[in-house]
Amino acid sequence: MFNRILILAPHTDDGELGCGGTIAKFVDEGKEVHCVAFSIAEDSVPAGFPKDALLTEFSNAMKTLGLKEQNIRTFRYRVRHFTSFRQDILEDIVKLRNEINPDLVFVPSPNDIHQDHQVITAEGLRAFKKISILGYELPWNNIIFETRSFVKLNKTHIAKKIAALQCYKTQQHRSYLNEQFIWGLAKTRGTQFESDYAESFEILRILI
Repeated sequence: MFNRILILAPHTDDGELGCGGTIAKFVDEGKEVHCVAFSIAEDSVPAGFPKDALLTEFSNAMKTLGLKEQNIRTFRYRVRHFTSFRQDILEDIVKLRNEINPDLVFVPSPNDIHQDHQVITAEGLRAFKKISILGYELPWNNIIFETRSFVKLNKTHIAKKIAALQCYKTQQHRSYLNEQFIWGLAKTRGTQFESDYAESFEILRILI
């Protein structure tokens, strides 16, 4: 049903965290997958690492999932300041829409409370009015999350997701990068419809 997929990630690791297993599955199926990060979060890089470390880590993570280099892009909006650049971000998303012409787009859940994530979701909904959109899950930011759609995954897909996240050497202190947590959430979502593993998404718009 979907062959050209675009993941909009506010920050460099959001796409992998929210739908890394799904990305791995789509790549395995031969689909064209693009991922765009709107910030390389230079303000969030720990002391002792280069300020642009997340740029390299993002590229390595996406390649681990199987994305082609030309399908990996970044912008340099300052983390936690997206609200000041809403129109610029919208214009960037519209350019991506016109260039890539995706038939499925992933954005953070509308119930995500992070201010940057809210901007990407709102502007994504404006830009992709005639395209199917799913909202991905980042539980530490979600007050609520409606598990209304699922992508069935296997063990290899989750292993690739974890391998991609391990590329983020600067972020390994984050509790949500814990390998047991990632396996557990995938198992929980799979159990909801009697599958081994899955990732779940909120339905923002589906065109059939």
